[in-house]
Amino acid sequence: MPYTVTATDLPEVLILEPKVFGDSRGFFYESFNARDFEKCTGLNKEFVQDNHSKSSRNVLRGLHYQIQHPQGKLVRVVEGEVFDVAVDLRKSSPNFGKWVGVTLSAENNRQLWVPEGFAHGFVVVSENAQFLYKTTDYWYPEFERSLLWSDASVGIQWPLSGEPSLAAKDANGKPLGDADCFE
Repeated sequence: MPYTVTATDLPEVLILEPKVFGDSRGFFYESFNARDFEKCTGLNKEFVQDNHSKSSRNVLRGLHYQIQHPQGKLVRVVEGEVFDVAVDLRKSSPNFGKWVGVTLSAENNRQLWVPEGFAHGFVVVSENAQFLYKTTDYWYPEFERSLLWSDASVGIQWPLSGEPSLAAKDANGKPLGDADCFE
């Protein structure tokens, strides 16, 4: 199999570890193949947009989601290391309001599948990090929402060294009790 797939404590959120071929010249791996992704995960997803961000230590991006046109995201890191988080925002889910965090790095080559209906965010734990992600729908700023990264009712244990660097929309995110959620 081209990927090893592991379910997290939120079973819809999956860790994908690609088969990496390395030698003295460096390495090679297929970072995405639609046929193999479906074979390994059982998910038939069409990705329509790729995004790339670069951030420095303690930059926290998230927790983002789109209340209409929800996006599934396949995320990975190509430089540095992040602590990546998904929060289940589906009211009908037995895991509503629960979170899972996974370390993604250029060294471990892990990818994380974050399905539609989940908020997503990450904090950079290395000096810098470059973060890539594929989405199943386009970005619609009018439907974007931010769940408050520090909401005590969710209780994410971010590995921060000091205060995070946040965008205004993330600093002003809504706590779970006030957030727009999925049914």
